[in-house]
Parts: sequence; C-alpha cells; structure tokens
Amino acid sequence: MPKHLKARSRSHYVSSTLSGERVRAFVPPPLPPGSQELDLSSLQALLAEANQAVGRLDGMTSALPDLKLFLYSYVRKEAVLSSQIEGTQSSLSDLLLYENAETPGVPLDDVQEVSNYVAALNHGLKRMRDGFPLSLRLIREIHEVLLSKGRGSHAQPGQFRRSQNWIGGSRPGNAAYVPPPPEYVMECMGQLEMFLHQESPSLPLLIRAGLVHAQFESIHPFLDGNGRVGRLLITFMLCAEDVLREPVLYLSLFFKTHRRLYYDRLNGTRENEGWTEWLDFFLQGVRDTANQAARMAGKIDKLFQADKEKIERFGRGASSALLVYRYAQVNPLFSIRNAAREAKVSFPTASSAVARMTEAGILRESSGKRRDRLFLYEQYLDLLNQDS
Repeated sequence: MPKHLKARSRSHYVSSTLSGERVRAFVPPPLPPGSQELDLSSLQALLAEANQAVGRLDGMTSALPDLKLFLYSYVRKEAVLSSQIEGTQSSLSDLLLYENAETPGVPLDDVQEVSNYVAALNHGLKRMRDGFPLSLRLIREIHEVLLSKGRGSHAQPGQFRRSQNWIGGSRPGNAAYVPPPPEYVMECMGQLEMFLHQESPSLPLLIRAGLVHAQFESIHPFLDGNGRVGRLLITFMLCAEDVLREPVLYLSLFFKTHRRLYYDRLNGTRENEGWTEWLDFFLQGVRDTANQAARMAGKIDKLFQADKEKIERFGRGASSALLVYRYAQVNPLFSIRNAAREAKVSFPTASSAVARMTEAGILRESSGKRRDRLFLYEQYLDLLNQDS
C-alpha cells in the first residue's frame, strides 16, 4: 500500500498549478469510511426494504417464461437512460432503428454512444460469467468497449487518465469538482479493487455497492465515460455475488430524476460527513427502482401472454405469426424484411402475419410509407418507456 495512502484516514486536497491557475484536487481516502463517518444503525430499516425489493425482483424476473426477450429490450432502455444523463438525445426507438439498419431521428454519434453502452454491459457480464473477476482490468475493458466508436474514441479508451480532469465549469479553476491528480489515480483505484475483493467483507453488499459507486465517481479515473461505467459497477457487483441472476437493476432513471440531490449527496461524501446521507439516498434508489422494475416486468409478462393468446386464435397461419411475434418482442420497431429474415419465413408469410397482428391491435404501422414500412409493438414500447 502506498505510504501516503496508508497514513491517510481522512480525505484531503492537493494543490497544483494547471493552465496557469491554482487548483485544489480532491484525493479520497481508502474505503470503507470510519465509524464516525458512517452510521449503519440508522440505515437498517431501509437496507432491509432494499434487500427485500431486490430479492422480489430477482425472483419475479427469473420466473418469467421469456426472460431473454425482456432482458434484450430492458438493457437497451437502461443504455438510453444512462447515456441521456451524459447529454445524448437518443431514444429507445432511435436505438432500435439503428440496430435494424434504419435511420434514427437523432445524430448518429448519439445513438452510437448508446449502442456502445449495450456492448460494454454485455462484454462485462460475459467476462464475469466466464469466471473473470470484477477487477481493474475488467473495468478498463468495459471502458474500452464503451468508448470504442463515436465521440468518446479520442479519450484514451481502456486507459486510466494521465491528465487532470474536472466536473462542471469551463476550466479547472471554476469547476464544481476536481478529482485526484493523475499520479494518484492508479493508487486510488488499487485501493478500490482491494475493497471489492475483501475475502470476508463485514459490510452488506448493497452498502458496499453504494460505497464503490461513490468512490469511483470521486476518483473519476477516465477522461470520459466515468458516469456510465460507475453506474454499471452497481449492477455488476450484484450479479458477481449472485444477488441478481440477471442484470435487471439499474439506477440511471432514479439518478436522472433526482439529479441535483444525487450530486449533492456525492459531494457530501467528499467531506467525510455525508456517507450516511449518501447511502440513505442510494438505498432509496435501489428499493424504488427494484419495485418499479418488478411492476414493469409483471405488466410486460401479462401483455406477452395476452397477445400470444390472440395470435394462437388465428388458426391457419398462427405458427408463422408466432415466429414473427417473437421477433417483435425483441425488436418492437421493425420492418417486414428484417422480420422475415430473422424469423426464417418468406417475405409474403411475414407480411401476412404482420397484417393479421395489426388487425388484432398488437402492432401498428408507424412510418407512413408505402414501401419499407416500419411496424411498432406499441403497447410493449409504451411499457418500457413508462416513467422515463
């Protein structure tokens, strides 16, 4: 352990000159906070509620007959929300159009960022399921995928920063927050990795996840993409310890809805006095988000079952219509050409199936074109977009 970190139990600031002006950069102490900064007794009731909500969500989603279909679109909803926090204008519909080789309604850079997020999330989960630990190496890999294409590709993908960054303001001198200088980044991240890999952790998982997210945001180890990677770490921690069997808990919407309070609570941790308040906020987010996700999963399951029963009553052509319907569950905005190819049916068969599902009120033509029309599984997309 670096001597200057080992000797330090409280946060401190480092002064340096950057672009001709003096800057005070924050250097966080290693986790966990001391007992004077963290009052777990006041969090016990909320922690129990959050744990119960996560358990219900895991049980409900694991029991879904079409969990993979739900996950495909749910992960994309999270990618959109997390990227919107960083300023993109892309919607879920834009991402679905992009993935189906259609033209989205926003700049391609925006939707590319969202698509990168999906790829980064899937990469991290696959690596962990193959036995790779949640580590600094994996965090760098996730970052590399996240910034592999588009606007962030210039910001040293997959590498911890070698220059000073800042948050808010037009320059470091008027920034709202200045993270550790670059020479401290590897030391701080090494301490964070040690905390992640404690053999017998004394703190509950949700508490540790909240601490890790806040610490990562304080270190801000990359030139770009810190917010998205930091939010992914929450889900990765829960999946790594099998509290969640699938990645179905994301706090981006909660953080986005309470954005000012989110930043206030993070700032509070940097003065050593706000860890309890931050964790109170974080656990509320976990509880409310898990309950919301469980409700949405239940509504989607009911919709899928009801629409499947409608299609089964088609009689002749029902089997091919179900193949196209399964494609619509994964891609709720699609063209007949793509549906035919992916469902492995002929274009006339797919066209007939789409026409019958449109008549039944399951699908709606959304493009207004005479050729290359697009069809929308509107009720499903509405559920995914609910509250966001």
